Amino acid sequence: MMRAVPGGTRLLIATGAAAASLDELPPLVRALVAGASDVLVMTPVLTSALQWIASDTDRARYEADERLGAVLSQVEELAPEAAARAHVGDETPMTAFADAIRQFRPDHILIGLRSEDHSAWQERGLIDGIRRNFHIPITVFELDHAGHVPPPAAA
Repeated sequence: MMRAVPGGTRLLIATGAAAASLDELPPLVRALVAGASDVLVMTPVLTSALQWIASDTDRARYEADERLGAVLSQVEELAPEAAARAHVGDETPMTAFADAIRQFRPDHILIGLRSEDHSAWQERGLIDGIRRNFHIPITVFELDHAGHVPPPAAA
């Protein structure tokens, strides 16, 4: 862990997918990470509804841990002076957010959502719930199954 950059932002990064490379991240996302002094990367355990009901979370926990490593590596490359840490969150995304926010007290939340091509029940209403419950500035972007930012939808 590096020392914090004075005057920077405490940034909570929560992600259901990892970008294939730093070049895939939108410029605003790269700027938010690069300007952070203190970063917590949290990857919730994203189970299917059946896995969640059956408490069968081993595979999803392994995938969350892999995501965590990939995203933390990207954070360390973009913000080498920032104090960075990471943890796998709860399998209920709102609980994962509540725990991370309570413990870390971020100034800003950066959320990398799985795009519609591979999202699941956990994403439904998540952003609205976070805004309603936590009142912290949020930046959201999507990543497809391959870790790319999907092109904008045609109007």
